[in-house]
Amino acid sequence: MLRVNDLTYRIGDRLILDSASFTIPEGARVGLVGRNGAGKTTLFKAILGDLPVDAKSVSLPKGMRIGAVAQEAPAGPETLHAVVLAADTERARLMAEAEHADGLRRAEIETRLVDIGAHSAPARAAAILHGLGFDAAAQSRPCSDFSGGWRMRVALAAVLFSEPDLLLLDEPTNYLDIEGTLWLYDYLERYPRTAVIISHDRDLLDTSVDHILHLDRGKLTIYRGGYTSFAKQLSEKRVLQAKAKVKQDAERAHLQSFIDRFKAKATKARQAQSRMKRLAKMEPIAALLEDDVPVIHLPSPEKPLSPPIVAMERVKAGYGDRIVLTGLDLSLAPDDRVALLGANGNGKSTFCKLIGGRLGPVAGEVKRSSKMEVAYFAQHQLDELRPAESAYAHVRTLMPDVPEARARAATARLGFGANKADTPVEKLSGGEKARLLMGLAAFHGPHLLILDEPTNHLDIESRQALVEAINDYEGAVILVSHDRFLVEACADRLWLVADGTVKTFDGDMDDYRRFVLSGPDREAERDTEPSGGQKAEARRAGVERRAALAPLRKRLEAIEARMAKLTAAIQKIDAALEDGSAFRENAAKAGEIAKMRLTSRFLPSRRPSVSQTLSPCTRSRVASTGPYSIPSMVTPLASLSSCACRCRRARGRGSGAASRCRDARSPLRGRRHW
Repeated sequence: MLRVNDLTYRIGDRLILDSASFTIPEGARVGLVGRNGAGKTTLFKAILGDLPVDAKSVSLPKGMRIGAVAQEAPAGPETLHAVVLAADTERARLMAEAEHADGLRRAEIETRLVDIGAHSAPARAAAILHGLGFDAAAQSRPCSDFSGGWRMRVALAAVLFSEPDLLLLDEPTNYLDIEGTLWLYDYLERYPRTAVIISHDRDLLDTSVDHILHLDRGKLTIYRGGYTSFAKQLSEKRVLQAKAKVKQDAERAHLQSFIDRFKAKATKARQAQSRMKRLAKMEPIAALLEDDVPVIHLPSPEKPLSPPIVAMERVKAGYGDRIVLTGLDLSLAPDDRVALLGANGNGKSTFCKLIGGRLGPVAGEVKRSSKMEVAYFAQHQLDELRPAESAYAHVRTLMPDVPEARARAATARLGFGANKADTPVEKLSGGEKARLLMGLAAFHGPHLLILDEPTNHLDIESRQALVEAINDYEGAVILVSHDRFLVEACADRLWLVADGTVKTFDGDMDDYRRFVLSGPDREAERDTEPSGGQKAEARRAGVERRAALAPLRKRLEAIEARMAKLTAAIQKIDAALEDGSAFRENAAKAGEIAKMRLTSRFLPSRRPSVSQTLSPCTRSRVASTGPYSIPSMVTPLASLSSCACRCRRARGRGSGAASRCRDARSPLRGRRHW
């Protein structure tokens, strides 16, 4: 169990953690959320012991193993598989000692190795690396062969493999593609120990954690449930606290009014003093303030273009003699929202450059509208911003001939008001730089907007603002993102980049998640499964079939209801016959009922029995099913009568309609019955 009690930490004059306290139960998976710059990483450093805080503020069980992703990614000659195996230091130490130990010590070592699953460790390490995007060949290559982003995946694999008692992850999905992200969701959901995860990924916070730890203005509050539940609880808390504040403010005003009116009056002085003490003891209720989230603005094109704005026919794309993509036959409409799926390295960036006009085809033909304007945003472009210049200076470069007021208004539309417009870029946060670059890319209202991992530096509120901006934008969008929430909220078409080509993916993100998690044989499995179009066709066929069977189903329900009523009537008659009092009170009536019960003569001769209303197959199905057998089904509702009514004979046998009883001896005279 992790306990943090009255933790306070400052950076200069800024208070980061203000008497923060919380307790995390053992085995809980906790998502740590808060705005960028709130102090989430600072809290991690305090737990790890990397900050000079009071030792009593952070309480950990003795011997607890804490694991976090290493800041320095492995870059030596060791293979990826060896690096991950070495992360389990106990296993590595025991394996080395076992080579020289003998006797009792060797037996102890072997027993411990079995207890920690040391012999299955190579397979487990390979499975984790495979889930994060490394195939068998890549796992045998040295770390030095990979770029920084891929090495961070190896560092993540190492800490996951070691399975620490307390796992601390800071934005783990930033290094992953959507395939690795979906695998990580599943892995963390089944993590057997305590985990605290800093993340702005709503899907991860909804599927992989069971508690939310909210950091806001230096205070920490823990909530049970995922992010959706947390957002609902926080909203309700804000409403209740706002109401309580209004009520308290009214009470304070009333007390102050009494004090001001009577404090100088001798007869009321004691009452005024009492109210002054009460007012002094009353703790003010602070309203929960909502942070202002800058709006992300993506200008729409002034004039839409005729479809398609891009069309490809038998296109091959690549770099020189290296062909990356082939067999491309796709088209893009002016209002399409397309999300590209596929592992990193499959060619998503190549396809974005091809469709955006930054890369020409090696073969085939790409037709683009001559008036089409394209905006391209990618994370590596953050380095293209001029660090010493402000957001206003960057906007001014795009509007050199307009008055300053118009340029500042345009800067404000990008989310940089008077307090941020003149701040140098080097002093902006990662999220602010991303919003600035995105706004500059789409400044002139492009017809096609290509977004390559736009959410990496955005917090949850800014990601929601991006969703709204994309949905308000009226041009075409090509989206590459590991954020499933963004893809589901914005994309209406999915294209899969895999096996050297790009093709439409039939299905939704749930289908793709199953496709990713199904393992190496997923392609073969997918070929045998119905596609999204086939599933839709099957659903339509099911609707039509249910509509055709509806009249028959209603008829069957009516028959079953009548059967139930008749069965209840028989049970009442049987109960009356079993009671000897019926024969003592009216022997003739009881005898008539018994005779009718035995001969099943309860229906008029011309009224069809229930069995006659059924089809032959239905009749054969229910002919011998206990209380619903054919002989017991022919008793009508008239059997509820307690008299030997003969009015039907007086009216004439064969009349099946309900009528008023005409039998003078019957207690039901004048009432309608069968």
